[in-house]
Amino acid sequence: MTTFWIISALLLIVAALFVGIPLWRGIARNNTVARDAANLEIYRDQISEMDADLRNGLLTPELHEQGKLELQSRLLDEVHPSEQQSASPQSNPYKTLTIVLVVLLPLASVGLYLQLGSLQAFSQEAAHGGEMAGQAVTDTSLKSLEEKVAESPANPEALLMLARAYSEMGRFSDAARTYDSLTKIVPDEAWIWADYADALAMTHSTLMGAPTKLLEKALKLDPNNLKTLALSGTAAMERGDYAAAVRHWEKLLKLVPPDNADAQMIKDGVHQARQLLAQSKGGKIALEQINETPVQAAGNERITGTVTLNDSIKSQAHPDDTLFVLVRAAQGPKMPLAIVRKQVKDLPLKFSLDDSMAMSPEMKMSNFDQVVVVARVSKSGNAMPQPGDLMGMSKPLALGSKGISIDIDQSVR
Repeated sequence: MTTFWIISALLLIVAALFVGIPLWRGIARNNTVARDAANLEIYRDQISEMDADLRNGLLTPELHEQGKLELQSRLLDEVHPSEQQSASPQSNPYKTLTIVLVVLLPLASVGLYLQLGSLQAFSQEAAHGGEMAGQAVTDTSLKSLEEKVAESPANPEALLMLARAYSEMGRFSDAARTYDSLTKIVPDEAWIWADYADALAMTHSTLMGAPTKLLEKALKLDPNNLKTLALSGTAAMERGDYAAAVRHWEKLLKLVPPDNADAQMIKDGVHQARQLLAQSKGGKIALEQINETPVQAAGNERITGTVTLNDSIKSQAHPDDTLFVLVRAAQGPKMPLAIVRKQVKDLPLKFSLDDSMAMSPEMKMSNFDQVVVVARVSKSGNAMPQPGDLMGMSKPLALGSKGISIDIDQSVR
Protein backbone atom coordinates (compact mmCIF):
# COMPACT_ATOMS: atom_id res chain seq x y z
CA MET A 1 0.00 0.00 0.00
CA THR A 2 2.88 2.37 0.85
CA THR A 3 4.46 1.71 -2.54
CA PHE A 4 1.17 2.57 -4.22
CA TRP A 5 0.97 5.97 -2.51
CA ILE A 6 4.64 6.75 -3.31
CA ILE A 7 4.08 5.96 -7.00
CA SER A 8 0.85 7.98 -7.01
CA ALA A 9 2.62 10.97 -5.46
CA LEU A 10 5.38 10.83 -8.07
CA LEU A 11 2.84 10.69 -10.90
CA LEU A 12 0.98 13.69 -9.44
CA ILE A 13 4.24 15.65 -9.26
CA VAL A 14 5.04 14.83 -12.89
CA ALA A 15 1.52 15.84 -13.95
CA ALA A 16 1.73 19.10 -12.01
CA LEU A 17 5.09 19.96 -13.57
CA PHE A 18 3.85 19.05 -17.03
CA VAL A 19 0.95 21.48 -16.70
CA GLY A 20 2.53 24.08 -14.44
CA ILE A 21 5.89 24.85 -16.05
CA PRO A 22 4.50 26.12 -19.38
CA LEU A 23 1.91 28.21 -17.56
CA TRP A 24 4.46 29.62 -15.11
CA ARG A 25 6.76 30.68 -17.95
CA GLY A 26 3.85 32.52 -19.45
CA ILE A 27 1.90 31.35 -22.44
CA ALA A 28 0.78 34.95 -22.97
CA ARG A 29 4.36 36.19 -23.13
CA ASN A 30 5.27 33.47 -25.59
CA ASN A 31 2.28 34.44 -27.73
CA THR A 32 3.41 38.09 -27.62
CA VAL A 33 6.90 37.17 -28.78
CA ALA A 34 5.46 35.14 -31.62
CA ARG A 35 3.19 38.05 -32.66
CA ASP A 36 6.12 40.50 -32.57
CA ALA A 37 8.18 38.21 -34.78
CA ALA A 38 5.31 38.07 -37.27
CA ASN A 39 5.04 41.89 -37.31
CA LEU A 40 8.77 42.21 -37.99
CA GLU A 41 8.48 39.80 -40.89
CA ILE A 42 5.60 41.81 -42.37
CA TYR A 43 7.66 45.00 -41.95
CA ARG A 44 10.57 43.48 -43.88
CA ASP A 45 8.26 42.35 -46.69
CA GLN A 46 6.73 45.83 -47.05
CA ILE A 47 10.16 47.52 -47.07
CA SER A 48 11.28 45.09 -49.77
CA GLU A 49 8.23 45.96 -51.87
CA MET A 50 8.88 49.72 -51.47
CA ASP A 51 12.54 49.23 -52.44
CA ALA A 52 11.45 47.38 -55.56
CA ASP A 53 8.97 50.17 -56.45
CA LEU A 54 11.76 52.76 -55.99
CA ARG A 55 14.06 50.86 -58.37
CA ASN A 56 11.28 50.51 -60.94
CA GLY A 57 10.48 54.21 -60.78
CA LEU A 58 7.05 53.69 -59.25
CA LEU A 59 8.02 55.72 -56.13
CA THR A 60 10.01 58.90 -55.79
CA PRO A 61 12.84 58.96 -53.23
CA GLU A 62 10.78 61.34 -51.08
CA LEU A 63 7.71 59.06 -51.01
CA HIS A 64 9.94 56.04 -50.41
CA GLU A 65 11.55 57.71 -47.37
CA GLN A 66 8.19 58.89 -46.03
CA GLY A 67 6.73 55.37 -46.36
CA LYS A 68 9.63 53.84 -44.46
CA LEU A 69 9.19 56.33 -41.63
CA GLU A 70 5.48 55.49 -41.36
CA LEU A 71 6.18 51.75 -41.28
CA GLN A 72 8.82 52.18 -38.61
CA SER A 73 6.48 54.27 -36.48
CA ARG A 74 3.67 51.69 -36.76
CA LEU A 75 6.08 48.86 -35.97
CA LEU A 76 7.25 50.58 -32.78
CA ASP A 77 3.62 50.86 -31.67
CA GLU A 78 2.87 47.16 -32.26
CA VAL A 79 6.10 45.45 -31.10
CA HIS A 80 6.75 45.18 -27.29
CA PRO A 81 10.38 45.89 -26.41
CA SER A 82 12.08 43.11 -24.43
CA GLU A 83 12.97 45.59 -21.73
CA GLN A 84 9.30 46.32 -21.18
CA GLN A 85 8.50 42.60 -20.89
CA SER A 86 11.29 41.87 -18.41
CA ALA A 87 10.49 44.95 -16.35
CA SER A 88 7.05 43.61 -15.40
CA PRO A 89 7.47 40.01 -14.30
CA GLN A 90 4.13 40.02 -12.49
CA SER A 91 2.29 40.71 -15.73
CA ASN A 92 1.94 36.97 -16.48
CA PRO A 93 -1.74 36.21 -15.69
CA TYR A 94 -1.11 32.44 -15.87
CA LYS A 95 1.00 32.33 -12.68
CA THR A 96 -2.07 32.48 -10.45
CA LEU A 97 -3.71 29.74 -12.53
CA THR A 98 -0.54 27.66 -12.19
CA ILE A 99 -0.62 27.87 -8.39
CA VAL A 100 -4.31 26.99 -8.27
CA LEU A 101 -3.87 23.96 -10.56
CA VAL A 102 -0.82 22.64 -8.69
CA VAL A 103 -2.80 22.75 -5.45
CA LEU A 104 -6.11 21.46 -6.81
CA LEU A 105 -4.74 18.65 -9.00
CA PRO A 106 -3.46 16.46 -6.10
CA LEU A 107 -6.48 17.27 -3.92
CA ALA A 108 -8.94 16.44 -6.69
CA SER A 109 -7.08 13.22 -7.59
CA VAL A 110 -6.95 11.95 -4.01
CA GLY A 111 -10.57 12.93 -3.43
CA LEU A 112 -11.69 11.14 -6.57
CA TYR A 113 -9.77 8.00 -5.60
CA LEU A 114 -11.25 7.99 -2.09
CA GLN A 115 -14.71 8.34 -3.64
CA LEU A 116 -14.43 5.80 -6.44
CA GLY A 117 -11.43 3.66 -5.50
CA SER A 118 -10.84 1.16 -2.70
CA LEU A 119 -8.35 1.64 0.10
CA GLN A 120 -8.30 -2.13 0.59
CA ALA A 121 -7.47 -2.87 -3.03
CA PHE A 122 -3.82 -3.47 -2.16
CA SER A 123 -4.39 -5.27 1.11
CA GLN A 124 -4.56 -9.02 1.33
CA GLU A 125 -8.33 -9.12 1.90
CA ALA A 126 -8.93 -7.84 -1.56
CA ALA A 127 -5.54 -8.45 -2.96
CA HIS A 128 -6.18 -11.84 -4.23
CA GLY A 129 -6.36 -9.78 -7.36
CA GLY A 130 -2.89 -9.50 -8.87
CA GLU A 131 -2.24 -10.81 -12.31
CA MET A 132 -3.79 -14.18 -11.53
CA ALA A 133 -7.13 -12.80 -10.30
CA GLY A 134 -10.15 -13.87 -12.25
CA GLN A 135 -8.08 -16.20 -14.43
CA ALA A 136 -8.15 -19.96 -14.32
CA VAL A 137 -4.68 -21.28 -13.60
CA THR A 138 -3.63 -23.61 -16.39
CA ASP A 139 -0.72 -26.05 -16.46
CA THR A 140 0.99 -23.76 -18.96
CA SER A 141 0.64 -20.63 -16.82
CA LEU A 142 1.73 -22.55 -13.72
CA LYS A 143 4.81 -23.84 -15.49
CA SER A 144 5.60 -20.30 -16.60
CA LEU A 145 5.36 -19.08 -13.00
CA GLU A 146 7.54 -21.93 -11.75
CA GLU A 147 10.17 -21.09 -14.36
CA LYS A 148 10.01 -17.43 -13.40
CA VAL A 149 10.61 -18.29 -9.74
CA ALA A 150 13.42 -20.67 -10.69
CA GLU A 151 15.13 -17.86 -12.60
CA SER A 152 14.53 -15.26 -9.86
CA PRO A 153 14.01 -17.09 -6.54
CA ALA A 154 14.22 -13.79 -4.63
CA ASN A 155 11.46 -12.11 -6.67
CA PRO A 156 8.62 -11.56 -4.16
CA GLU A 157 6.03 -10.81 -6.84
CA ALA A 158 6.74 -14.05 -8.68
CA LEU A 159 6.67 -16.03 -5.43
CA LEU A 160 3.33 -14.50 -4.43
CA MET A 161 1.75 -15.28 -7.80
CA LEU A 162 3.05 -18.84 -7.68
CA ALA A 163 1.78 -19.38 -4.13
CA ARG A 164 -1.69 -18.13 -5.10
CA ALA A 165 -1.69 -20.29 -8.23
CA TYR A 166 -0.88 -23.37 -6.13
CA SER A 167 -3.70 -22.50 -3.72
CA GLU A 168 -6.16 -22.04 -6.57
CA MET A 169 -5.26 -25.47 -7.90
CA GLY A 170 -5.65 -27.06 -4.47
CA ARG A 171 -1.92 -27.75 -4.11
CA PHE A 172 -1.83 -26.32 -0.61
CA SER A 173 1.38 -27.99 0.52
CA ASP A 174 3.22 -26.42 -2.43
CA ALA A 175 1.52 -23.10 -1.66
CA ALA A 176 2.65 -23.29 1.97
CA ARG A 177 6.21 -24.07 0.92
CA THR A 178 6.20 -21.08 -1.46
CA TYR A 179 4.75 -18.76 1.19
CA ASP A 180 7.52 -19.93 3.53
CA SER A 181 10.10 -18.74 0.98
CA LEU A 182 8.19 -15.48 0.51
CA THR A 183 8.17 -14.68 4.25
CA LYS A 184 11.96 -14.89 4.29
CA ILE A 185 12.09 -12.13 1.69
CA VAL A 186 9.13 -10.06 2.91
CA PRO A 187 8.96 -10.76 6.67
CA ASP A 188 6.94 -7.73 7.79
CA GLU A 189 3.63 -8.14 5.94
CA ALA A 190 0.87 -9.57 8.13
CA TRP A 191 -1.32 -10.66 5.23
CA ILE A 192 1.45 -12.86 3.81
CA TRP A 193 1.76 -14.68 7.14
CA ALA A 194 -2.03 -15.05 7.21
CA ASP A 195 -2.02 -16.54 3.70
CA TYR A 196 0.81 -18.85 4.76
CA ALA A 197 -1.22 -19.99 7.79
CA ASP A 198 -4.28 -20.58 5.62
CA ALA A 199 -2.36 -22.70 3.09
CA LEU A 200 -0.73 -24.71 5.87
CA ALA A 201 -4.11 -25.23 7.56
CA MET A 202 -5.62 -26.46 4.28
CA THR A 203 -2.71 -28.89 3.95
CA HIS A 204 -3.26 -30.41 7.39
CA SER A 205 -7.02 -29.76 7.69
CA THR A 206 -6.50 -27.81 10.93
CA LEU A 207 -5.36 -24.40 12.14
CA MET A 208 -3.96 -25.84 15.33
CA GLY A 209 -0.21 -26.07 15.80
CA ALA A 210 2.06 -24.38 13.25
CA PRO A 211 -0.72 -22.36 11.52
CA THR A 212 -1.69 -20.83 14.88
CA LYS A 213 1.90 -19.72 15.49
CA LEU A 214 1.95 -18.08 12.07
CA LEU A 215 -1.27 -16.24 12.90
CA GLU A 216 0.21 -15.03 16.20
CA LYS A 217 3.09 -13.51 14.26
CA ALA A 218 0.67 -11.88 11.82
CA LEU A 219 -1.32 -10.36 14.70
CA LYS A 220 1.84 -8.82 16.14
CA LEU A 221 2.59 -7.21 12.78
CA ASP A 222 -0.97 -5.96 12.22
CA PRO A 223 -3.61 -6.47 14.94
CA ASN A 224 -6.30 -5.22 12.55
CA ASN A 225 -5.64 -7.48 9.57
CA LEU A 226 -9.02 -8.88 8.60
CA LYS A 227 -7.98 -12.33 7.44
CA THR A 228 -5.71 -12.80 10.44
CA LEU A 229 -8.55 -11.98 12.82
CA ALA A 230 -10.94 -14.31 10.99
CA LEU A 231 -8.51 -17.24 11.02
CA SER A 232 -7.42 -16.55 14.61
CA GLY A 233 -11.04 -16.80 15.71
CA THR A 234 -11.39 -20.08 13.85
CA ALA A 235 -8.20 -21.44 15.41
CA ALA A 236 -9.50 -20.48 18.84
CA MET A 237 -12.75 -22.34 18.15
CA GLU A 238 -10.81 -25.44 17.15
CA ARG A 239 -8.85 -25.53 20.38
CA GLY A 240 -11.92 -24.76 22.48
CA ASP A 241 -10.88 -21.23 23.48
CA TYR A 242 -14.29 -19.72 22.84
CA ALA A 243 -13.53 -16.49 24.70
CA ALA A 244 -10.62 -15.81 22.32
CA ALA A 245 -12.84 -16.62 19.34
CA VAL A 246 -15.42 -14.08 20.53
CA ARG A 247 -12.68 -11.50 21.06
CA HIS A 248 -11.15 -11.93 17.59
CA TRP A 249 -14.46 -12.04 15.71
CA GLU A 250 -16.02 -9.12 17.58
CA LYS A 251 -12.99 -7.01 16.66
CA LEU A 252 -13.30 -8.22 13.07
CA LEU A 253 -16.99 -7.27 13.06
CA LYS A 254 -16.10 -3.70 14.05
CA LEU A 255 -13.60 -3.40 11.18
CA VAL A 256 -15.76 -4.62 8.30
CA PRO A 257 -18.42 -2.31 6.81
CA PRO A 258 -21.97 -3.06 7.99
CA ASP A 259 -23.04 -3.89 4.43
CA ASN A 260 -20.15 -6.31 3.92
CA ALA A 261 -21.31 -9.67 2.58
CA ASP A 262 -19.47 -11.51 5.39
CA ALA A 263 -20.81 -9.38 8.26
CA GLN A 264 -23.75 -11.68 8.98
CA MET A 265 -21.53 -14.76 8.90
CA ILE A 266 -19.18 -13.14 11.42
CA LYS A 267 -22.16 -12.31 13.66
CA ASP A 268 -23.25 -15.95 13.47
CA GLY A 269 -19.75 -17.07 14.43
CA VAL A 270 -19.73 -14.74 17.44
CA HIS A 271 -23.13 -16.03 18.48
CA GLN A 272 -22.04 -19.67 18.24
CA ALA A 273 -18.82 -18.98 20.16
CA ARG A 274 -20.78 -17.29 22.94
CA GLN A 275 -23.19 -20.20 23.18
CA LEU A 276 -20.31 -22.67 23.44
CA LEU A 277 -18.63 -20.45 26.02
CA ALA A 278 -21.82 -20.40 28.07
CA GLN A 279 -22.11 -24.19 27.90
CA SER A 280 -18.48 -24.64 28.87
CA LYS A 281 -19.13 -22.54 31.99
CA GLY A 282 -22.25 -24.46 32.84
CA GLY A 283 -24.49 -21.42 32.71
CA LYS A 284 -25.76 -18.61 30.56
CA ILE A 285 -24.00 -15.42 29.50
CA ALA A 286 -25.53 -12.26 28.16
CA LEU A 287 -25.95 -12.38 24.40
CA GLU A 288 -26.27 -9.34 22.16
CA GLN A 289 -29.32 -9.11 19.97
CA ILE A 290 -28.09 -10.67 16.74
CA ASN A 291 -30.18 -11.27 13.66
CA GLU A 292 -30.29 -15.00 13.14
CA THR A 293 -29.93 -16.50 9.68
CA PRO A 294 -32.90 -18.56 8.50
CA VAL A 295 -32.69 -22.15 9.70
CA GLN A 296 -32.14 -24.60 6.89
CA ALA A 297 -35.01 -27.07 6.57
CA ALA A 298 -34.00 -30.47 7.90
CA GLY A 299 -32.45 -32.57 5.17
CA ASN A 300 -32.24 -29.75 2.64
CA GLU A 301 -28.58 -29.21 3.55
CA ARG A 302 -27.63 -32.72 2.41
CA ILE A 303 -24.73 -32.98 -0.04
CA THR A 304 -24.24 -36.12 -2.11
CA GLY A 305 -21.57 -37.29 -4.50
CA THR A 306 -18.87 -39.83 -5.32
CA VAL A 307 -15.25 -40.18 -4.18
CA THR A 308 -12.70 -41.81 -6.48
CA LEU A 309 -8.97 -42.50 -6.23
CA ASN A 310 -6.87 -41.14 -9.07
CA ASP A 311 -4.88 -43.76 -11.00
CA SER A 312 -1.70 -41.68 -10.68
CA ILE A 313 -1.50 -42.27 -6.91
CA LYS A 314 -3.49 -45.51 -6.57
CA SER A 315 -0.28 -47.44 -5.91
CA GLN A 316 0.33 -45.32 -2.77
CA ALA A 317 -2.88 -46.53 -1.09
CA HIS A 318 -3.56 -49.85 0.63
CA PRO A 319 -7.08 -51.33 0.55
CA ASP A 320 -7.24 -51.27 4.37
CA ASP A 321 -6.16 -47.62 4.70
CA THR A 322 -8.75 -45.43 6.43
CA LEU A 323 -10.82 -43.10 4.26
CA PHE A 324 -12.36 -39.95 5.73
CA VAL A 325 -15.01 -37.99 3.82
CA LEU A 326 -15.91 -34.77 5.61
CA VAL A 327 -17.54 -31.42 5.02
CA ARG A 328 -16.38 -28.13 6.53
CA ALA A 329 -17.18 -24.45 6.13
CA ALA A 330 -15.71 -22.73 3.08
CA GLN A 331 -15.15 -19.64 5.23
CA GLY A 332 -14.92 -19.94 8.98
CA PRO A 333 -14.06 -22.84 11.31
CA LYS A 334 -12.00 -25.63 9.71
CA MET A 335 -13.41 -28.27 12.03
CA PRO A 336 -15.54 -30.97 10.34
CA LEU A 337 -19.26 -30.26 10.26
CA ALA A 338 -20.08 -33.82 9.18
CA ILE A 339 -17.86 -36.84 8.61
CA VAL A 340 -17.97 -40.41 7.25
CA ARG A 341 -15.29 -43.03 7.92
CA LYS A 342 -14.67 -45.83 5.42
CA GLN A 343 -11.73 -47.72 3.87
CA VAL A 344 -9.91 -47.46 0.53
CA LYS A 345 -11.40 -50.81 -0.54
CA ASP A 346 -14.82 -49.10 -0.47
CA LEU A 347 -13.79 -46.81 -3.33
CA PRO A 348 -15.37 -45.59 -5.50
CA LEU A 349 -17.63 -44.44 -2.67
CA LYS A 350 -21.00 -42.77 -2.94
CA PHE A 351 -21.46 -40.44 0.04
CA SER A 352 -24.22 -38.42 1.65
CA LEU A 353 -23.44 -35.78 4.29
CA ASP A 354 -26.00 -33.89 6.38
CA ASP A 355 -26.63 -32.42 9.85
CA SER A 356 -27.29 -35.84 11.35
CA MET A 357 -23.55 -36.54 11.06
CA ALA A 358 -22.51 -33.32 12.87
CA MET A 359 -19.79 -33.71 15.49
CA SER A 360 -21.34 -30.92 17.58
CA PRO A 361 -24.97 -29.71 17.73
CA GLU A 362 -23.73 -26.12 17.47
CA MET A 363 -21.50 -26.75 14.44
CA LYS A 364 -23.76 -28.03 11.69
CA MET A 365 -23.70 -27.76 7.91
CA SER A 366 -26.95 -25.77 7.91
CA ASN A 367 -25.23 -22.96 9.86
CA PHE A 368 -23.16 -22.03 6.81
CA ASP A 369 -23.95 -20.82 3.31
CA GLN A 370 -21.05 -22.55 1.55
CA VAL A 371 -19.00 -25.62 2.41
CA VAL A 372 -16.25 -27.78 0.91
CA VAL A 373 -16.08 -31.57 0.86
CA VAL A 374 -12.71 -33.18 1.65
CA ALA A 375 -11.79 -36.82 1.02
CA ARG A 376 -8.58 -38.06 2.65
CA VAL A 377 -6.86 -41.43 2.79
CA SER A 378 -5.15 -41.68 6.19
CA LYS A 379 -2.14 -44.00 6.37
CA SER A 380 -2.19 -43.85 10.19
CA GLY A 381 -5.95 -43.98 10.68
CA ASN A 382 -5.66 -40.66 12.53
CA ALA A 383 -8.25 -37.97 11.89
CA MET A 384 -5.46 -35.39 11.90
CA PRO A 385 -3.70 -35.15 8.50
CA GLN A 386 -0.21 -36.58 8.35
CA PRO A 387 2.51 -36.38 5.67
CA GLY A 388 1.98 -39.20 3.21
CA ASP A 389 -1.82 -39.05 3.40
CA LEU A 390 -3.71 -38.73 0.11
CA MET A 391 -6.32 -36.04 -0.40
CA GLY A 392 -8.82 -34.46 -2.76
CA MET A 393 -11.37 -31.72 -2.22
CA SER A 394 -14.19 -29.86 -3.90
CA LYS A 395 -14.60 -26.18 -4.65
CA PRO A 396 -16.95 -24.18 -2.37
CA LEU A 397 -20.44 -25.68 -2.63
CA ALA A 398 -23.93 -24.48 -1.82
CA LEU A 399 -25.94 -26.56 0.65
CA GLY A 400 -28.03 -29.18 -1.08
CA SER A 401 -25.51 -29.79 -3.88
CA LYS A 402 -25.85 -33.21 -5.50
CA GLY A 403 -23.71 -35.41 -7.73
CA ILE A 404 -20.40 -33.94 -6.53
CA SER A 405 -17.24 -35.69 -7.77
CA ILE A 406 -14.19 -35.76 -5.47
CA ASP A 407 -10.99 -37.14 -6.97
CA ILE A 408 -8.23 -38.02 -4.49
CA ASP A 409 -5.26 -36.92 -6.56
CA GLN A 410 -2.57 -35.38 -4.31
CA SER A 411 -0.30 -36.29 -1.41
CA VAL A 412 -0.13 -34.41 1.88
CA ARG A 413 3.43 -33.22 2.43
